[in-house]
Amino acid sequence: MTNDAAIRVEGLSHRFGSRVIYDGLSFSVREGGIFGLLGKNGVGKTTLIKLLMGFLRPGGGTCRVLGEAPHALTPATKRRIGLVFEGHLAYEFMSIGQVERFFSAWYPKWRRDVFYDLVDRLGLPCTHRIRHMSEGQRSQVVLGLVMAQDPDLLILDDYTMGLDAGYRRLFLDYLVHYARAGNKTVLVTSHVVQDMERLVDDVIFLRRGGSVLQTSLGDFMATFRHFRLPPPASGLRPAANGVFHNVEEEPDGTLSLFAFRDRAEVAAELRRVGLDPAGLLDVPMSLEDAFVGYTGKY
Repeated sequence: MTNDAAIRVEGLSHRFGSRVIYDGLSFSVREGGIFGLLGKNGVGKTTLIKLLMGFLRPGGGTCRVLGEAPHALTPATKRRIGLVFEGHLAYEFMSIGQVERFFSAWYPKWRRDVFYDLVDRLGLPCTHRIRHMSEGQRSQVVLGLVMAQDPDLLILDDYTMGLDAGYRRLFLDYLVHYARAGNKTVLVTSHVVQDMERLVDDVIFLRRGGSVLQTSLGDFMATFRHFRLPPPASGLRPAANGVFHNVEEEPDGTLSLFAFRDRAEVAAELRRVGLDPAGLLDVPMSLEDAFVGYTGKY
């Protein structure tokens, strides 16, 4: 693989009827890294993946995936892409052994050992049919199938459906090893944000309307801050502005202030708007806390 972008999105626009999903969305995903695509429900994460795979055509702008336009991906390039969509559809009438043999015929780099290393942990015989599996077991089979393809670009749209905590952690360990050992590229979405903290190199925050923040996970966690202010006696509440990215009022009246600023700058802004910064506290955050602070609770 080269140092070119595995995914490049420039000026992307898309809408469903009168509803604008993106307007001028731009970002890139370099080759050789794990990228978390994060955003609240309804911001267009799955729609974006459908656009990248050529299942939908954008209203404007361009996308390139492994150097090719999504709606014109060549068979050779498609074989370099592993895709798991929410729902984890598989051929339910097949057995474990049959579905492995069927998929292996399509992928020159097929890793049968990888498939069975993951799927054998189910403790089921190769003759067991997929239709008789639980949702979590089916998900494990599908994840085994996509990892066995040995793709250069792996796109996972909410891979966690039905997986218990133990298998989810096992798969994350596999995923990190897969990406690091082979200089692979992974783009992943998940509703389990805490998984991302031990998985991704970069985060791409997608917000309604298509505004985007892309940064390394380390930089985001180091620069995005949470401060808590006791309930102001005056009843004043600062607004989100150039200093405060988001302001949330807790049930007891305490203010949660989220900002890409340090304590001194936040205190100065509170004084400017007529609030006493006495009692201002720094609050440690997990990635899930920071995600909620950045995107808002509602």
